[in-house]
Amino acid sequence: MSFKPFSLAGALLCATLVVPALVPRASAAEQDRVGVITVSGQGRVQGEPDRAVVTLGVEARRLKMEDARAEVTKTVAAVLELTRDMDIDPKHVRTTRVNIQPEYTWDNAGRDRRLVGYYVSRQVEIDLRNLDRLGELLERAFDLGVNQVGDPQLDSTKRRDLEREALVRAMDDARLNAETIARSAGGQLGAVRKVTASTSYASPPRPMQAVAMARAVDSAAAETYQAGELNFTGTVSVEYEMVIVSGR
Repeated sequence: MSFKPFSLAGALLCATLVVPALVPRASAAEQDRVGVITVSGQGRVQGEPDRAVVTLGVEARRLKMEDARAEVTKTVAAVLELTRDMDIDPKHVRTTRVNIQPEYTWDNAGRDRRLVGYYVSRQVEIDLRNLDRLGELLERAFDLGVNQVGDPQLDSTKRRDLEREALVRAMDDARLNAETIARSAGGQLGAVRKVTASTSYASPPRPMQAVAMARAVDSAAAETYQAGELNFTGTVSVEYEMVIVSGR
């Protein structure tokens, strides 16, 4: 076996040539300092409601269960006929199951409870897509014997578009806030690192009290109802990078 001569000088020269290739040269960008800005933003959009979810309830208390149930069934059938007469799409009408509860009173003499009758109730939920007829629907439902009416829940079929527009405005607001802070700190706004967002909406003042008061003094209450406007709010929290150039 033969051996080649070993040169220490040659080995040192090779090491000197390799090291610079392993250690990158610092760039000007790497000398900049990167910070973080967290800001919030809000955006608001108004929209006109074009639908209302109305819950019409019928309840009766009678000594006999069949009498209470017959009364409720008759009124519910009349309400369903009313929806057909008003050309409300059947897919926008939903009825709940009949609720039947026996009612008792406490008999002190016998130290026991005593059956006094039955409570029967049922609800009809209507998704009304023509708000011009909301007053008429409530009026005619009252006349048919409906005795429990929830406040109509006003909404818009364009809800998703309105919520997205509110979020767009919220992001614009957040960016303006972040740019103001970055300039004040002597830096530049960088990329978005994190976003959290939510939306909410507020309906106009509930119309039931206004309708009921108008009904008490004016038979033309159906013509007095006004829907008002829906207010959609988008809220965001955004985390931005902020770049401050060294030497500034």
